[in-house]
Amino acid sequence: MSTPSPPPKKSLGQHFLHERAYIERIVQAVDPKPGDRVVEIGPGQGAITLPLLRRHGALTVVEFDRDLVGPLAAMAEGVGELAIVHRDVLQVDFTALAAGTPVRLVGNLPYNISSPILFHALDHAAVIRDMVFMLQKEVVDRMAAAPGSKVYGRLSVMLQAYCQVQPLFVVPPGAFRPPPKVDSAVVRLVPRDPATVGIDDRVRFAEVVRAAFGQRRKTLRNALDGVCGPAQFEAAGVAASARAEQIEVAAFIRLANAPA
Repeated sequence: MSTPSPPPKKSLGQHFLHERAYIERIVQAVDPKPGDRVVEIGPGQGAITLPLLRRHGALTVVEFDRDLVGPLAAMAEGVGELAIVHRDVLQVDFTALAAGTPVRLVGNLPYNISSPILFHALDHAAVIRDMVFMLQKEVVDRMAAAPGSKVYGRLSVMLQAYCQVQPLFVVPPGAFRPPPKVDSAVVRLVPRDPATVGIDDRVRFAEVVRAAFGQRRKTLRNALDGVCGPAQFEAAGVAASARAEQIEVAAFIRLANAPA
């Protein structure tokens, strides 16, 4: 007899997926193959967990809510090998978890900490083969936005610098319990080969991008005052009179790499 799962907790931003058609599309998007090391973030009540486990036979999940750990373990009995990491995902060392085998991340990310999770994953991109995440549609729109778009910003540049961003499909509110007030979307992130990223100093790059978008209405000359000087703009071939949302990812990389 399985242990019943507790109801969603608003404080943790929990919205549990229940619509079978969308669950199947997510599993198809992951399409695990023998030998893959699959890690699910925020399994919740196991909507994606169990189909993945049936398909793949082995799965690691990272769950913060202690009330969900027991029910998850119980429902996995006889289905497959489920390893449960009961921790805040932001404290999980994916590099250590990979143990030399590239990991594939999947998950319905909590709306309230989706961006921090994405940035945490970027820190471990070298050991991540790909990521299939469900997030608020507006977040996915920002992730995939091109220069000139109103939603092109820090998240767009940081993710696109390190990953290929591929929006897959939209998931309506009715597919969840409780229904969120916004549409969701599933996106695939594929980390780029580190040799092709071209960023000399990750900390410096993050600093430049953060400062550039910190004051969006200002020109780069003003927004990056004290961060980048005229010589760096000239070396990078970037117009200091432009605004951050007009600058492509490659230009931000050149600007961050330009010698002081």
